[in-house]
Amino acid sequence: MTLDPLDERIIGILGRDGRRSYARIGHEVGLSAPAVKRRVDRLLDTGAITGFTVVVDETRLGWQTDAYVELYCTGQPQPGQLARDVGRVPEVVSACTVTGDADALLRIRARDVRDFERVLDELAQLDYVARTKTTLVLSHLVDRPRPDSRKNGSR
Repeated sequence: MTLDPLDERIIGILGRDGRRSYARIGHEVGLSAPAVKRRVDRLLDTGAITGFTVVVDETRLGWQTDAYVELYCTGQPQPGQLARDVGRVPEVVSACTVTGDADALLRIRARDVRDFERVLDELAQLDYVARTKTTLVLSHLVDRPRPDSRKNGSR
């Protein structure tokens, strides 16, 4: 599906504020509320928009430690197996296969360093994990829910 500029603007608005009314979005993009709703429904039906979510300040909920962990595996575990195994660990908030020496990169949110150490031990118990490499996050400089949809550097 190809998005037209109005679709991109609507997605951008919803990405910043998923609770914004169709009327307010319509006012910003020059459409009626029903026209915005039809476009959003179409974007949902085609899978361009897959859902709506809430953005939470994790530190206010007690999650103080943020880290990236590279997994180095023996053999070649299948992505599906990696997804199942690391998906069982609730502190793993994202995981992906990557290029380079590591087999996978995980983002982990833990309550504190002791909790993080427990999670790291749990991951190290997976049969195929040979070693891990950890990078603790000191501060977030840029943290977007998705890339900005602006094209060609226009603002």
